[in-house]
Amino acid sequence: MGLQQGLKKAYANGSATPTPRSGQKEKVVRYKECMRNHAANIGGYAVDGCTEFMASGAEGTPSAFVCAACNCHRSFHKRVVESDTETDSCDCSSITTASR
Repeated sequence: MGLQQGLKKAYANGSATPTPRSGQKEKVVRYKECMRNHAANIGGYAVDGCTEFMASGAEGTPSAFVCAACNCHRSFHKRVVESDTETDSCDCSSITTASR
């Protein structure tokens, strides 16, 4: 435990997730298409077509939050959480229905 517990694993698209503990699934966070409305100031709707966030700087620097392709902040990109397993099945055995 100790120092290893707080370390994060960095990914190529600028996202990072904590290292999972035993028995937990590893989740990968990816940032996909840019959803920034560039025509909002004139009352329209236009996106730039950027399909995936690419960090423009090294992890831990302020430029790591800026996309190299569209120059938008990472928060404008659609956040997708992917599980390491093939299917995220629901364990519905704990859900009970009450008969009245």
